[in-house]
Amino acid sequence: MNNENNLNTGSAQNAQDASASSTTQKSLSQWLSYLESIHPSAIDMGLDRVKAVANAMALSLSQSLVITVAGTNGKGTTCRLLEQAMLSQGKSVAVYSSPHLIDYRERVRYNGELPPANEFVDAFEFVENARKDTGGEPITLTYFEFGTLAAMKMMQLWAVDVVILEVGLGGRLDATNIIDPNLAVITTIDLDHQDWLGNTREKIAREKAGIMRKNGSAVVGELFPPSSLYDVANELQANVRWATQDFVTEVASDYSEWSWKGKSSSYASLPYPKIPLQNASTALAALELLDLLPEESVVRNIIENTTMPGRQQTISESPLVVVDVAHNPQATTAMQNWLNRYDVSRMRIVVGMLKDKSIAETLAPLSALNADWYVSSTSGPRGCNAEVLENALVNAGTTIENIKTFKNVTSAYQRALADYQTGELILVFGSFVTVADVLAEHN
Repeated sequence: MNNENNLNTGSAQNAQDASASSTTQKSLSQWLSYLESIHPSAIDMGLDRVKAVANAMALSLSQSLVITVAGTNGKGTTCRLLEQAMLSQGKSVAVYSSPHLIDYRERVRYNGELPPANEFVDAFEFVENARKDTGGEPITLTYFEFGTLAAMKMMQLWAVDVVILEVGLGGRLDATNIIDPNLAVITTIDLDHQDWLGNTREKIAREKAGIMRKNGSAVVGELFPPSSLYDVANELQANVRWATQDFVTEVASDYSEWSWKGKSSSYASLPYPKIPLQNASTALAALELLDLLPEESVVRNIIENTTMPGRQQTISESPLVVVDVAHNPQATTAMQNWLNRYDVSRMRIVVGMLKDKSIAETLAPLSALNADWYVSSTSGPRGCNAEVLENALVNAGTTIENIKTFKNVTSAYQRALADYQTGELILVFGSFVTVADVLAEHN
């Protein structure tokens, strides 16, 4: 199960206690099933519970350089480039990110590799004992909170040089924010998860700014920061480097290369990255602020070779298939631009989304593409019927004859493969679960 931030609400002390049978000798899959059962809410905003359990665990990452990365889009790829740059310098690095695509272990990387299942099992057991041993009733934890604490415990035991924490939702009240970072990075700010973060960019920016600290350091990759972000930075007297002010990019007209200029370093004729360019730029700014930029030849190599599963990922050359987890308007606007790099006669677009997303606004930037659409229903409590996507596309101007509807992503993808002709591109997007279903077809 992919647990894409599992948006629900509530509290479940009784369910948590009732489900807490013997925790010894559970497999990783058994633990994950248990974590899904003990709190019916995927989100239960607030840090008091998580902090209490962390204290009981004697959790500390003070031995590591900690970078926390928040943002609407681009968190995972920014973390990936930071990770690769640190590894290139011989540093030990641990990364925590979410959600996963295929394997839960994707949520934690240790020196670029997925840890063995038994290390997660040991960490889950440690968290479970701690939440029951805080001096009162057992403390309830959501699936995400439980996993975050376990990941941090693993990182503490590894005593790595660098810890990179990807924020799950927002920033201020996210479980990752119990740790004070040496550097806070904010990638982008757009409308997403409005029920939790607010319905304006100003409100969302203030939530994401919650990862900044008094007199701390921060990097902001958002090209058009809301005024609230400047306000928080000023209130905290933070040392912030801003995109377009402190670091800038310039892209060749044919997207073949780009240049980057920071406060004291600059690079010309860099290879165009395989991750979103602004995220690469933001990562370079973070490395510069930390005085950890590798030498230029290494920077070029990292930018050329850094990839991230599910992000602009080519999973097949013939037929040409590209998958991307884009699921909000900012991401599909960016997608409209990077799709220009593909010289193809036509696109066949497979899309499935979750009903709590801004569906019409997300699909609109792509509605005029020269494409056939294969729109799919998604399952589960957050699932969305294909007809909702079809209506959104038609309202945005897509010809209904170019849209086919399917009951599931797999059948939509199989039909796109069957229809594919040489010189075309199959694009898959809309959700982590949509991309995961297609990746499973290739495993």
